[in-house]
Amino acid sequence: MAKTPVELDRERIAKLAKELRNRSRATIRDRWYAVRFNLILALQAAVAAALAWIGSHEFLGNPSPVFAPISAIGTLASSVGQRFRRTVEMIFGIAIGIGIGDALVYGAGSGPWQLGLIVFLSIVVTIFLGGGPAVISQAAATAVLIVTIEAPLRGTIESPRVIDALIGGFSGLVVLALLLPLNPLRVVDRAARPALGQLADELSETAEALKARDAPRAQAALDRLRQVEAHLQGFEEALKGGRETALLAPLRWHRRGALFRYVESSEYIEHAVHNSGTLIRRAVTALEDDESIPEVMSNAVASLAEAVQLLRRELGQGVRPDAAREQALQAIGQAGRAYAEGVGFSGSVVIAQLRTTGSDLLRATGIERLEANQLVRRAAGGHADAAVTEAAQQPEFSSSDRPAERTSSDPGRAR
Repeated sequence: MAKTPVELDRERIAKLAKELRNRSRATIRDRWYAVRFNLILALQAAVAAALAWIGSHEFLGNPSPVFAPISAIGTLASSVGQRFRRTVEMIFGIAIGIGIGDALVYGAGSGPWQLGLIVFLSIVVTIFLGGGPAVISQAAATAVLIVTIEAPLRGTIESPRVIDALIGGFSGLVVLALLLPLNPLRVVDRAARPALGQLADELSETAEALKARDAPRAQAALDRLRQVEAHLQGFEEALKGGRETALLAPLRWHRRGALFRYVESSEYIEHAVHNSGTLIRRAVTALEDDESIPEVMSNAVASLAEAVQLLRRELGQGVRPDAAREQALQAIGQAGRAYAEGVGFSGSVVIAQLRTTGSDLLRATGIERLEANQLVRRAAGGHADAAVTEAAQQPEFSSSDRPAERTSSDPGRAR
């Protein structure tokens, strides 16, 4: 018996309510995960601020050590990586803000227009001296503190404020390197997870689209692949921070070997993302042109997605990525069989890009270029050589052996 409109409305509303409950639970879970991920950073900042206050107040006799804990927190809250350089920049910015603030407060007093003038001059002078965004913001913030907080206490401060900044920056680095160092491999793995996870997801979705001959579904995967570029930026920042931590923190020196493998793989992971863009774009075209698409082609793309997942897992665990190598070779072998069964022009480009992306993944596991090329040829069994030659003549082809050519980096519309 057909359901009444009232019953249908109830079912629809119940479904929407369930989705909202699930979304709420997912949001809480995501937020708790973010808290756990950044808990060590909060603890580092708290310890560094306390140490900076003790250093300035107890040992230097500063009754109001404002700038020491601010400098300590600024050191740890700066972008991950290159904290030595950023600490120097921060102290440089504080010195500019202190100098300009003290001079103008001494000459013109304090007030709203003096505050605006001090901030304006601090930013202009910092830009003129070549300071970056961190220096500019630090100089302006310090100038504000000079006018709004430190002016009434001018007669009570005994230690120079620049020394406070040095104490704070040093306290932050001590916490970062000796007391509470981050696990560099874990940080890098968490940063790589969104990029490699989404790359694997979109390749898997493309495989399903090929199997179902669903061009819009493949196009949607291609559109989503653009988000991986933003994830790659965070991955590069995490690599910088990981290298710095592995260098500075004795407790993390045993992670340097595993971290080095991650660093070495980063270039080829980026190539794999770019080449996957071309692979998916040409898969969309093959579907729209109703080309012949053997089932083994979709299997090859699915195997490539699994190789990406295995690569992330094994690099994150600090083990040799043997499973990722084997899976990448399986994908290349399936691509060769797909070409032997017969594909159209766009299908041949898919095969070539699949083979190239597989080569990128092999390079990411630590295999040298010549050995990777030999393994690719042997895995393909010679079936896809013609496809590679033909696709290499197309302007959108990007080989991992020619990293300067990034023409496939824009995963846009297929045609």
